Amino acid sequence: MSVALVTGSGGLIGSEAVRHFAGLGLDVVGIDNDMRRYFFGEDGSTSWSLERLGRDLGNAYTHFAVDIRDRDGLEQVFKKYGSDIAVVIHSAAQPSHDWAAKEPYTDFDVNAGGTLNILENTRRHAIDAPFIHCSTNKVYGDRPNGLPLIELETRYELPEDHRWYEGITEEMSIDHSLHSVFGASKVAADVMVQEYGRYFDMKTACFRGGTLTGPAHSAAELHGFLAYLMRCVMEGRTYNLFGYKGKMVRDAIHSRDVLTAFEAFFRAPRSGEVYNLGGGRHSNTSHIEAFRIAEEITGREARINYVEQNRTGDHQWYVSSMARFEAQYPDWKITYDVPMILQEIYEANVDKWVPSA
Repeated sequence: MSVALVTGSGGLIGSEAVRHFAGLGLDVVGIDNDMRRYFFGEDGSTSWSLERLGRDLGNAYTHFAVDIRDRDGLEQVFKKYGSDIAVVIHSAAQPSHDWAAKEPYTDFDVNAGGTLNILENTRRHAIDAPFIHCSTNKVYGDRPNGLPLIELETRYELPEDHRWYEGITEEMSIDHSLHSVFGASKVAADVMVQEYGRYFDMKTACFRGGTLTGPAHSAAELHGFLAYLMRCVMEGRTYNLFGYKGKMVRDAIHSRDVLTAFEAFFRAPRSGEVYNLGGGRHSNTSHIEAFRIAEEITGREARINYVEQNRTGDHQWYVSSMARFEAQYPDWKITYDVPMILQEIYEANVDKWVPSA
């Protein structure tokens, strides 16, 4: 038996990982106690996703409602499967800047402490299993905001002759910047994953994601940019747009493209690796541009409440360079762009997000 162990299995990346690795023929063990409901209320709950995984995959999926802060509970799961664990995908996290500032202890215990718990259990019970960690571009703090950005009609942009015009590389420093409480807890987790790779010679990778998105997102205001934006347009909700004139740029990568990258690493793992992962130049958008695309797809007008003050630590412009990953895994290719992603989110949710006539 070969087992893929997935934390945060009801979330966007976790649920995609469950389906992807089950499709490769692995038995999948999921760990998720629906903390998103605690973080973000009913909008953020993953219960619907977990129910669908159980229904769709049957015996190929085994679920444990264990909190990743629960060391004893985690150890029982890892002991049960032991060396049968062929890969660990760690996607459980508290993912919001704003929420982290309200409960710093919880944020750090989940993001940093929880990651350490998963790492140590992997080392003790399945040391040969590649460990794939969902990190974030927020480990760079607000350093991207120091780039010489140019204001255009619908977005901020870098000059074409800038070394990071094609995307920010892993060479950007994480030091001397404002991270937010969330960003700092994710830095701690990121560095620990690297350290277990180097110190204990484990096969580990930190994927520093840009905007990870797709129809499996439990879209909430504090987390889930494109899915929540589309939800607001479809439902007629007012979207609170925070700062930077709505011209802040995000690169967006579909969860399926994320998982093909994870599979590539699983098949040819390395130790202590770090990769930026996002839509790059192929798939990026400003908020203004995303609203226009959503309006075209839905035929509905967006309702926007502009708030002058930007969120603390928010990126004004971020586009990822995947050059390092692509050099090591040349067969991997990104397949989705922003219009394709928004179209798919619309089609997946039209029955529940569009008000009845």
